Parts: sequence; C-alpha cells; structure tokens
Amino acid sequence: MVTPLSTPRAAYVHVPFCAHRCGYCDFTLVAGKDHLAGRYLAALEQELRTLGQPREVETLFVGGGTPTQLAADELERLLELMREWLILTSGGEFSVEANPAGLTEEKVEALHRYGVNRVSLGVQSFSAPLLEVLERDHREADIERAIERLRGGIENISLDLIFAVPGQTLENWRETLQRAIDFGPDHISTYGLTFEKGTAFWARRERGELLSADDALERSMYELAMDLLPEHGLRQYELSNFARAGRECRHNEVYWAGLGYYGFGPGAASYVEGVRRTNHRSVTTWLKRMEAGDSAVGESEELSIEGRAREAIWLGLRRTRGIGRKRFRESFGVDLEVLAGETIRRQVDAGLIDTEGDRIRLTREGRLMADTVAVEFL
Repeated sequence: MVTPLSTPRAAYVHVPFCAHRCGYCDFTLVAGKDHLAGRYLAALEQELRTLGQPREVETLFVGGGTPTQLAADELERLLELMREWLILTSGGEFSVEANPAGLTEEKVEALHRYGVNRVSLGVQSFSAPLLEVLERDHREADIERAIERLRGGIENISLDLIFAVPGQTLENWRETLQRAIDFGPDHISTYGLTFEKGTAFWARRERGELLSADDALERSMYELAMDLLPEHGLRQYELSNFARAGRECRHNEVYWAGLGYYGFGPGAASYVEGVRRTNHRSVTTWLKRMEAGDSAVGESEELSIEGRAREAIWLGLRRTRGIGRKRFRESFGVDLEVLAGETIRRQVDAGLIDTEGDRIRLTREGRLMADTVAVEFL
C-alpha cells in the first residue's frame, strides 16, 4: 500500500529583488527595480489568499533574489503577510536569505521580531578580487558587520560559499573555508560555480573572457570541504551542505525527502498532492496575472507513483544518510530493488553507491560524481 500524500507542512516564498544581477545567476529576479516592491507585496497577498485560509507550517523559507533588498517597512509588510497566512508551529524553522550589503540593524531587528530564527547569508567569498569576479557588491567588512548584527537575535546563521571561481586557487579556497569556520556559523553551504546557459558568465566563457576551473581542481576543492568542515564540527549531511548537530536546514530536508510544500511568488515551485506547479518566471508576467486575478502558474505536472518514486531515489541519495528500503517501500508500495535494483548494483560495482543494512547511500566517490549517478536513476 502506498502512503497517502499529506497536506504540505512547508512553504517557500520568493522575493525577486536584487541590487544587481550577478553574472552567474539564473534565478528569477529583477535588478534595480525596487519601485515594483509595492506591487509585488500586493500581488503576493493576492496569491496567498488562494490558500482559502491560513495554513500551519513547520518550515518557512523566504528566498530570492534578495529578500533583505526590500526597504525596512516593505520587509516588515512581507513578514506580516507570512504571519497572517503561513502560521509557524512552535519550534518551527523560519529561514530568510540575506546579502551582507545593506543588512541594516533595523532589518535584522524586524527579522527577529517576526520570528525569523535562521538566516542564510550570501557570503560566497572573503577575497575582494574573487568577489569582483563574481560581481558581488559586498566586501569582507560587510560580512563581519552582518554576522555581528545577526548574532544579536538570530539563533541559526548559515554561510553560503562558492568554489571553483575563475582564478581561485586551492589555497585560497582553504583560506575561505577556514575564515568561514572562524566565524562559528551553525551551517555552511558550498556550491561549485556553474555556467548556466543564458547568463552573462556563459556568454563571457563562450567569448573566452572567463575560464572554467579545471575539473581536477574543482574536485580537490570539494574534497577539501568534505575533509575540513567535519573536523570543525560541521558534518556533511547533503551534497552541498554541512551543519552542526541539530542545525541542518529542515526546510531543505522537506525537498530531499520528497514531501509536499507550498510555493508563492514569481518562479516559485510548489508540490501539493503529487502535482508540481511552477509559477511564471517573468516577474512582470507574474505581477500582471496576479493583478488581473488570473492563476500564477506557468507549468504544471502530475507525477505518477513511479515518477515520484524515481525522483525520491535521487533526492534521497543527495543526503549522506541515503535512503531506507523499508521507508521507501512504505511510501511508494514497491521495493527499491524492484524499481532500480539493476542500476543500484551497477553503481555499487562502480564504487559510487554503498549498501549497508536497510540503507543505500552515495560513497565519497559517489558524492564527487553525483550528477553522473543521478542520470542513472531519472
């Protein structure tokens, strides 16, 4: 028997404003258009009203874009909407993404007052030359100031870092990791720089203006993070994420567990009762549709039980603890080996997957080749 799909207990809200679009970014956002914030907040309220009534959630994640790009009063209005429509349970996780530049004391105070208990800070690097390459608008002093302010009221601070930046050396990456560790965060995310088609970085690489990091160097950088961060109490619990015990991002765990979630704002995705819906990625199109009383949805797909099961394999393998066979069978009504036994055995023989007791998980080598493994299951 397949476990019935439950009502989502998680929600994501997308805030599309940024001071500048970094060359590597392909997220849904508008830069230099803060004058649209009033329309955005009104449209977001309209979309939230489609819930029919306030919903209780255990995790709430406000991402972007840069949510803290909003002016202080606009940020408060956003948080007020969250309080009105997405009611956080006692002990729930409320995350907000922030940029070191422009994170004023007034904004941090508002986050704290409205119950935000986790902030993901987009540090990316501490090196001024590399921050320039990444087209970031902050410097190390901004990072220090932002962390100091957050420590006044936010209990869980996460730092986002990027490696394999053009011109970055392994030693610089070691210094970056150590600098981040020295700040004593509860959580660190490390992402290898990608060149997405349609971004400025993609075009610059095509013209020979930027060079991707050598594959061997990128591998060494990832391995360094896997070795160094756990030595300082930050255990790797997912491909890109490291945390102190009990400080894992509970909202992202919802995604990796294949559970349902609501999504609001331009480009936001939701997964409700087996149907995945993605809102229009164009901010102006999303605004116009909401103002006209139309649906925000741009794409919709209903996953079959097998489709959900295959997706759950890969999402589950992203976590270092992997997948439990019993839980998988209870969720989808089929044994893991029946659905993907041959693929699993092939990956075990290749040294990319390990089986132990009830669980299967990626090996260290498997984590280094995760994209290759994923293709085999999807």
